[in-house]
Amino acid sequence: MESQNVQKVVIGALSLAAFAVIWELLAVYIGNSFYLPRFSSVFSAFFSVIQSSIFFNDVAISLYHFLIGFVFALIVGIPIGMMMGWFPVLDKALNPIVEIFRPIPPLAWIPFAIIWLKLTHQAAGFIIFMGMVFPIIISTYSGFKNVPKIYVEAAKVLGSVSSVKLIKNVAIPAASPMILSGIKTATGVGWMCLAASEMFGVSDSGIGYKIWFYYGIQAMDYVVVYMLILGFVGLLLDFLFRVLIQNRVLKWQKGTVI
Repeated sequence: MESQNVQKVVIGALSLAAFAVIWELLAVYIGNSFYLPRFSSVFSAFFSVIQSSIFFNDVAISLYHFLIGFVFALIVGIPIGMMMGWFPVLDKALNPIVEIFRPIPPLAWIPFAIIWLKLTHQAAGFIIFMGMVFPIIISTYSGFKNVPKIYVEAAKVLGSVSSVKLIKNVAIPAASPMILSGIKTATGVGWMCLAASEMFGVSDSGIGYKIWFYYGIQAMDYVVVYMLILGFVGLLLDFLFRVLIQNRVLKWQKGTVI
């Protein structure tokens, strides 16, 4: 097992080194940093950025925008999904509305975000919310809809007769893996919406804003740096989510991969 881990690290390092060399040679061949900045200049710009206090401010602002969308997506998405999955009448009433709005790309809401919320942090959070809320609704709906009937019948025999008790004692535990899987998917979608949500001027900070700013002054090496930062922070969020869910929330579900 240890030798396999070492082999995996070595192969990964060699792969990244080969990628960097190919990138550098291709950039030299093209000869225009606006089309493709050299790896060496991106590498230098990366360390210049992360050593400045502005970097931490940009990350903090972006996480704040993401948190706004994330929290409201949970507050709205989970209850709607629960009601649709548990009550057939509400399913019939709300399902057509959800299915009409669900395919609309989140970025199509930018004009209304500006009209309703102006150029504020909340406007960026709204775009992220629109990207996250529907995956959460659908996963929660599917989780509640597919609760095994035998669980419900067993709970009724044991005294949980009301819908409130059945939802609390049966439906939520049974549907939690599906709900959390949907939240994980929504997190990825919301993070992808982040850059675009910051590009229309909601603030003078943020990862997405800096990508657009450095593009405007044709500093493409810094554009790539902030693209990489966007990817690294998203990867970190995904890792933290996996650790939190697998090791704590779903610790009872051994062998289940989210």
